[in-house]
Amino acid sequence: MPIFEQSIQIKASATAVDKCITELDLMQRWLNPILKCEPIGTWTTSIGSKSKFTIQIPVIKPTLKNVVIAREPGLIVWKFDGFFQGKDRWECEPNERGTRLINQFEFNIPNRTIAWGFDRFAAKWTKADMEAQLRRLKRVAEELHQSFAD
Repeated sequence: MPIFEQSIQIKASATAVDKCITELDLMQRWLNPILKCEPIGTWTTSIGSKSKFTIQIPVIKPTLKNVVIAREPGLIVWKFDGFFQGKDRWECEPNERGTRLINQFEFNIPNRTIAWGFDRFAAKWTKADMEAQLRRLKRVAEELHQSFAD
């Protein structure tokens, strides 16, 4: 199973970073704009809660359903099922400079044709998009942290 792992140092508390990876309104500020996250039922990030991510591509709109399989302060793991299966793990590591956020995306694409297309065309874009999301998340978390300090 391929694993993409990215990390970023954020000048914010682990509490502020945790809010950014678990509160829907804050998530919408850093997620890729073509990715829409919606709760299935009421939004919550407790274990067993469900949501879906839809890629806003005209006509096909591929969707991944997910469930939270691990949750504690500073850690959330979503398990995905759809056109691929896998896990998306977000973990906050507090340090003297703020918080190191680690995002680990582990996935399998069972359809060989889709897997081939992903490897040839989308893998580099996906890695770059994950890095861009982390940079956007960093800005949101640092703004949030600053609002706590004001």
